[in-house]
Amino acid sequence: MAAAWPVFQAKRRERLAQQERFGSAAEKVAENILEDLFTMVLDWRLSEVNNQVAYADLVLTRLGVKQLIIEVKRPGALAWNEHAVDLALAQAHRYADEQRVKAIAVSDGIMLYARDIIPGGYRDRLFVRLDEAQAPEDLWWLSIDGIYRPRKDPAGACLRLLPAITDATLIGPATAADLLHPKYGLPATCFAYVGSAREPKTWRLPYLLADGTPDLARLPKAIQAILSNYRGARLSSVPEAAIPEVLVTLGRTAYRLGKLPASGPGAAQVYSQLRDALAQLGRLADVIPGS
Repeated sequence: MAAAWPVFQAKRRERLAQQERFGSAAEKVAENILEDLFTMVLDWRLSEVNNQVAYADLVLTRLGVKQLIIEVKRPGALAWNEHAVDLALAQAHRYADEQRVKAIAVSDGIMLYARDIIPGGYRDRLFVRLDEAQAPEDLWWLSIDGIYRPRKDPAGACLRLLPAITDATLIGPATAADLLHPKYGLPATCFAYVGSAREPKTWRLPYLLADGTPDLARLPKAIQAILSNYRGARLSSVPEAAIPEVLVTLGRTAYRLGKLPASGPGAAQVYSQLRDALAQLGRLADVIPGS
């Protein structure tokens, strides 16, 4: 771990460069950082890191047995946002229940928290920053030899938000959890595009309700704003480079609602347009497993 850490940090900085360039980075960037962590720093094989297994973002398997479910969010989305962390944990718990997995984690490529699900509650397994100068020894608890061992003394492993940002940190302040959009009254996690977590005026395309559930009224409007128009106004406030990830984000929610693949005769036009756009961008498989 110690020997691999500098190489991992260098690659992590490269992956996050687009965040400095465009003001935000997609969830896929955080997924790539975690893939590097598990295969470069820890001892998992690349073939054991599975993407999008029954809606779970990442699932680690050993000899075909699922060991850990990880809910991943875009860089900086969790580190300073308690509400977003709660929603991510709720998702991970739901997927773990459905897939009968006993360990879950949440991460945004900046922080990583893991817990074991036990009768009547949970037990903390690990909490680390992924931007530390030295490899956190606690990462061993997510190694192949550590993942199946119960942690009986989880001192320091409890979930917490990170301290206020410094110049070396890429995303917005510790008070970001309190920020709400002035018009919609929603946090950044409810928008398909977030230019800067510190600036609500850069948040575009609300598609979730405050509790993290899909907004059935706003989801199709967000899709229309990109692919056609909504009330005659075309979208010009989201960078073109960000559109593919925005469509994937909206598409995953539509898929979970049963709106995709939208191939039947009664399918709504907006979801058919979304399916076609995702196919054209080569991203349909990121939304609909097996496509």
